Amino acid sequence: MNARAAHLSEVYPTLPFQPVTGEGVYLEDAQQRRVLDFYGGHAVAGLGYGHPRLTEALLTQGRQLLFQSNAVTMRIRDEAADKLAAFAPDGLDRVFFVNSGAEANENALRLALQTTGRRKIVAIEHGFHGRTAAAGAVTWGARDRWYGFPNTPMDVTFVPRNDTTALTAAIDKETAGVIIEPVQGVAGAFDFSKPFMTAARAACDVSGALLILDEVQTGIGRLGTPFGADYFDVSPDLITTAKSLGGGFPCGAVLMRDELTKDLGPGALGTTFGGGPLACALIVAVLDTIEEDGLLTQVTEVSALIRQTCICGPITSVQGAGFLLGLKTAPRAATVRDALLERNILAGTSSDPHILRLLPALILQPSHVETLAQALEELTDESFQ
Repeated sequence: MNARAAHLSEVYPTLPFQPVTGEGVYLEDAQQRRVLDFYGGHAVAGLGYGHPRLTEALLTQGRQLLFQSNAVTMRIRDEAADKLAAFAPDGLDRVFFVNSGAEANENALRLALQTTGRRKIVAIEHGFHGRTAAAGAVTWGARDRWYGFPNTPMDVTFVPRNDTTALTAAIDKETAGVIIEPVQGVAGAFDFSKPFMTAARAACDVSGALLILDEVQTGIGRLGTPFGADYFDVSPDLITTAKSLGGGFPCGAVLMRDELTKDLGPGALGTTFGGGPLACALIVAVLDTIEEDGLLTQVTEVSALIRQTCICGPITSVQGAGFLLGLKTAPRAATVRDALLERNILAGTSSDPHILRLLPALILQPSHVETLAQALEELTDESFQ
């Protein structure tokens, strides 16, 4: 263990770059090395770095009231809930604020189990939903690799991706809920077929199960639509979201149909920090910026440009949607990532060893794509030896 991390549990592999400041889609270290960020801190920095509207919202709210719990009502919390419900697909009119994507998924799964009185959840192979008890239980491979609990809190059935026959067969009268990432992030930006997503909704309707869309990565404009539900034209019963919801401030939310809350009295759900005033002020600022600056259209157009220009050098194809893209690599993706970082471009990898993952800020411009395409074009076989 080096001196820098003498007291830090080093459970994350790290890259040889230490940012100290950021502006727009660029990060900079103490030596003024400037790196173009195509990874966005695991999709968290949805509006990039140093965005004036986010900075002003944080400072203004911090001066007014740094924190207060859900024991009191607050105008900024109500405003954030109203804006998020308006941004969400029709019918998801209730919002419960939490602190993270895992916490959002944990609550959504619990609501499905409680509401239906059933004990089975259907999940999809290769999906990732978090590292807490219920979220980890529906994460593909967690039980074999890192799941530390002796038992899962419910029964889980995994079905293969895009296998509508297996999906329909798995969703039965014992199924409380089905959880799907509209585009699987950690798995390498794998995008499902529309028939698969439509089949999930239809099977839930027949069985009485609840459809949960895990939009921790795909939500808040990342696919060029407000949520993946809009992208696939599917109506879920619950949506979970986090990541770029606060533009870098830790927060998350569960959006649900109004009828799911009819039996939720005081104490049915709880969180200490969820819905705090700083988080809510930033949620308002993020949603206002996306809508007022036309960022959904920008994501769609710039994403198309990436597909048109970045299949070059070591890249053989592109999958995913919007700004959740997986660039398929001929060599191992980690070697391409490292070669790009040497050229001052930050990208990510995934659980697929041949997928380079891009999760840039929604403010990304065509000129930034040109920089990436040029760098990829310059990479030759010698770059990976």
